[in-house]
Order: sequence, then C-alpha cells, then structure tokens
Amino acid sequence: MTLTELRPSPLGRRAAPPPPTGIATRVARVLVAVFLLAFALFFVVPMLWLLLASTKSPADLIHGNALSPGSLGSLLTNWRHLMSFQDGAVLDWLGNSVMYAALSVALTLLVSVPAGYAMALMRFTGRRLLLIVTLVVMLMPGTALVLPIFLELSYVGLVNQAASVVLPMSFFPFGVYLTYIYFSTSVPGELLDAARLDGCGESATFVRVALPLAKPVVALVAFFSFVTNWNNFFLPYVMLPDSDNYPMQVGLTQMLAATPAFNPVVGANAEVQPPELVLATLLSIAPVLLVFLFSQRFLVAGLTAGATKG
Repeated sequence: MTLTELRPSPLGRRAAPPPPTGIATRVARVLVAVFLLAFALFFVVPMLWLLLASTKSPADLIHGNALSPGSLGSLLTNWRHLMSFQDGAVLDWLGNSVMYAALSVALTLLVSVPAGYAMALMRFTGRRLLLIVTLVVMLMPGTALVLPIFLELSYVGLVNQAASVVLPMSFFPFGVYLTYIYFSTSVPGELLDAARLDGCGESATFVRVALPLAKPVVALVAFFSFVTNWNNFFLPYVMLPDSDNYPMQVGLTQMLAATPAFNPVVGANAEVQPPELVLATLLSIAPVLLVFLFSQRFLVAGLTAGATKG
C-alpha cells in the first residue's frame, strides 16, 4: 500500500472512485452507438428519402433504389409540374399559410403576453379561476373545439374568411401559461415596485420594464404559435370550403387526392405524380425549418428562462 492510498482525503471524506474503465466503458459506448443508429434509422432516413424522392421521375421512384439520388433535370420537371397544378394553386396556398400564421402570431403576442403578466403579477377577482380555465383549455384537444367555434363564426358570417382561421388560433392558452410561468419566476417584483414608485402606471411598468425582460419567452411563444398555426389542418379544413383560401396543409390533401398512388380512381395520367407530391411536402416544411434556424438562439434562451429564480 502506497503513501498516497494511506493519506486521508480533504475534509475527512473518502476520495471519489476513479471513472469506469474497461468493459463498462465499452458497453456504454456500444449502447450509445446503438441508440444513435436507431435514431438515425427512425428519423433521418425518412427525411433523406424525401429529399432524394423529389429529384426522381415517377418511374425511378417506383423501380429504382430508394436511397439513390435522382437528377437535376427530374427535379426541375417536378417543380414545373407542381407549379402548374391548378394554375399555380400551390403558391396561393403557401401565401395563405404565411398570412394566416403571421396574423395569428401577431394577435397571439398582443393577447398572451399581457394576459400572462396580469395573472402572474397582478391581483384581481377571478384570477385563480381564470388560470384554471386557461390550463383546462390548454389540455383540451383542438379538434374538440372546432365544431362550437364553427357554429359561432357561422352565426356572425365569418366562415370562409381569413378571420375564421386567424381569430380562433390567436387565443393561445399555452402561450399564456408560458408567459405566466416566466413572469412568476424570472422577473423580480422589486424591480417592478421600483418602477411604480418612480411614477409608472401599470401599463408603463409592463411596457418599459417587464416586456424588455421577457424577450426570450416572447420569442418562444411566437415560435410555438407559428408552428401550431402553420401545421393546423382541421380548423381551416372546416372553416374554408373555398379552395382558393386553403392554407398549404389543407391544399396538400387535394394533391393527395389527385395522386394515383393514393387514389386509384384518378388513373395513371393523373395531374399529380408522387415526386411532385413529395416536393410539395418539402415546400410546406421549409418555412418552419427556416424560422427555427434563424431563431434557435432565442428559443434556447426562452426554454431556459424561468429555470432559476432571480
């Protein structure tokens, strides 16, 4: 036994055991490798197939290797056919999706952030009941509310209007709850009290003090609202009987119905072929991916906001 082994550890406590070596380390590395491989097979391979399928002709997609690349010429041909579908309806649907999502995000921020601030830092009658109702609505599936919302909007004559999609999605309970948690845990009450002592009213305190501190959670609410609105299918499908007003997600169903691989009734000479449908799917994913890439720094800040108090 050496002198180092006999020497007591600092503060009289036993020294930490050495890191695992040998078989334990190799087993851990194998398990990590298996997990990463399973992750790649489950998520990465389908996305890779989508990217490659858009570059192939219909015959190559069916008879060729699933993960073999196509050609630039086939990609351009698929793009031309996609843009000619119903006289360029795809671009109209894409523009409608952008408009619906942008308006809904703007209204969501105008409603959710002040509501979360009020429920977190103000005291008023019915505050607890309002918070409970917000949580209950947040937990309810959105499809369960579509029918009553349709009846309400039909009564006031807003069906088949942009407002029938924008207004219901602008009241975002999850956004209210996120801002409630943030203002409850990450904004010092002493700072707001100091602003009130300096003569700021409640509105000025919110705009000048609380809102600048809440930029991370505002970005997080905006991102979640955008993704929810962009991927929303059932509400626009019910509210918009006119295809000219469809968003991209609903328009994809029309393309799906015109693709012979999914609807044999249309015949082999259908207006849409599978590679064009794949290209339309990638086009519907691209805006969300771009928003995520350009806002990920704010998203990380928003996700960690409220993790510690003070």
